[in-house]
Amino acid sequence: MLESIWTLLNLIRVYTKKRGEKPDFEDGLIVRNGTTVEHVCRMVHRTLVDQFKYALAWGTSVKFSPQRVGLSHVLQNEDVICLVKK
Repeated sequence: MLESIWTLLNLIRVYTKKRGEKPDFEDGLIVRNGTTVEHVCRMVHRTLVDQFKYALAWGTSVKFSPQRVGLSHVLQNEDVICLVKK
């Protein structure tokens, strides 16, 4: 039932992590399917996009774990990303 609601609303979970720490699977970000790294940066802080250098991604949206990705990378359900600033 709950999974069908997530599917109908087109929502996914994305988790963030800090460098050198384990991801926090308790507090994920709830975003629409098709969300990019840029959208997540803007959700975390509005000036983070200007300071963005790259992101490391783990999950089904990347071929290698971790993989270095840019702002236009599209995230998938239960991906983990680590945002790196300049």
